[in-house]
Amino acid sequence: MHNNLLVSGALVAGLAVAAPAPQASGYSSSSVADGASGFKTAYVPGYTDADATFVNSSPTVGPVASTFGPDSQISAIATAPPSGTVPNIDLAAPSEVSSYVGGPTSHGPYSGPATTTGAANGPATLASSVGTLPLNPTATYYNTDGLPQKPLPAPYTPDGGLGTNGSLPRYMVESDFDYESITLGLYQEWIELDLFNNGLAIFSDEDFAVAGLTAEDRYLLQFMADQESGHATLLTNMLGETAPPQCTYNYPFTTVREWLDFNQILTRYGESGVWGFINHLDSREVGQLLAQSIATEARQQMILRQLSGLFPMPVWFEAGIPQSWAWTYLAPYISSCPENTTRLAWQNFPALHVVNQPNIDRFSANDTADYETTGDRTSDPGVSTIPSDESCENLNATGYGCEPGVSRNRSEPLSFPGRQVFFQWDDAGLSVGPNNSYTTSTSAGAPKYVAWVAQLNLTYTPLTVTGPNSGSTYQPASEVYQGDPAVNGTMFVALTDEYLDLSPFNLSMINPHVRALGIYQAG
Repeated sequence: MHNNLLVSGALVAGLAVAAPAPQASGYSSSSVADGASGFKTAYVPGYTDADATFVNSSPTVGPVASTFGPDSQISAIATAPPSGTVPNIDLAAPSEVSSYVGGPTSHGPYSGPATTTGAANGPATLASSVGTLPLNPTATYYNTDGLPQKPLPAPYTPDGGLGTNGSLPRYMVESDFDYESITLGLYQEWIELDLFNNGLAIFSDEDFAVAGLTAEDRYLLQFMADQESGHATLLTNMLGETAPPQCTYNYPFTTVREWLDFNQILTRYGESGVWGFINHLDSREVGQLLAQSIATEARQQMILRQLSGLFPMPVWFEAGIPQSWAWTYLAPYISSCPENTTRLAWQNFPALHVVNQPNIDRFSANDTADYETTGDRTSDPGVSTIPSDESCENLNATGYGCEPGVSRNRSEPLSFPGRQVFFQWDDAGLSVGPNNSYTTSTSAGAPKYVAWVAQLNLTYTPLTVTGPNSGSTYQPASEVYQGDPAVNGTMFVALTDEYLDLSPFNLSMINPHVRALGIYQAG
């Protein structure tokens, strides 16, 4: 992770032109592009000997199919899922924790008293923070000849690795760290299960059609809800009897497009939250199964961007964030949970609001008004009910429309390096989360920097304080590698009181210095 401090003077120079030049997502400025639309042409600089004599540029064209069925007959037998009638042979699949939605689909804020407050605590707290240490003295391996350096334990089996000694796997959490991390993941899976189903339940077929979505698209979204039922079952089984159940939620949308936008934001921090802790788990077995579920989550997030009319994957790497960040983003949308639901030990930071958050529903994000979101929570989507002549919805114009599609590429990007970004932030001490039973807190001093967490990078820019709990900075131009702007997609911003040199594996060390935490819709 590169740590870059960009001084404000250099950034001011980037604002000489109010509207940025057209740029294509994922391509550097040196790429060949159509100057009118910002789209890259078929020509790839530096790629020689590309003449393909085998390319068929005149495919066969004829009448299309007009009748369907009956199916062609092929060899097959009648089968059914195993029922468990023959021990050790006919093994039935485990049941799901929640196959179908139970309870009301009417959601709203919690209005009752908090029966308990604060994060879960252990028998004692040993220190105010985790100190930094030098490089692990055993981290010395380096291969200079490309050959195995130690004897092979078995044929075709290089030395090393964890969980490779033949021990029987145990797919259960192995520490408090594991337990709290997977419990957080389960809270996330439950809201995704409800959220996907909720939108399908409250919006009509006509509502989806207005947003450009068909019956097949709705089925895809329903299948994604089915996936979440499997994920919730998996995590529940790895936690055991104290795994939290599904809660009720308070959502920030009134239209299909706002629902989709909220979905893509929520799945972004849900996925990134897992990337932040998965390689710190004590149980490698739990990490294995979790990785196989989060790979599906990543596909969901990309699909939700496509259905929202966004470029599907505008980054080269996905960021990982600490558990307390994911919990801070998630908790405000949980209204209430059943009595005695397992509580979390993670911190809830004060909210950081992006005043001029780019609105994905505008064909020109530069026209986004201040506070043009559906509410005042950090992950609230942009307002979709803007004037039709300012909206990208139902706009059949290449580079400007945002109808659902495999890919959309904006001629005017949502954001750009050098863009001035305005913030407001909450004080600590506010009640959030299920039953208003958690309290936001921070141990940081006065904020001095904006930390941008995107891809592999942690980039700092100076914060200019303009008033009580308000300030601004300029979007950095940092790159992960040349040609890959770090700040893109749906990413994370924090106010900090110090500049800390951290990387993806130890990003949680920033937590004691975080004053407020937010989401930025960069692309």
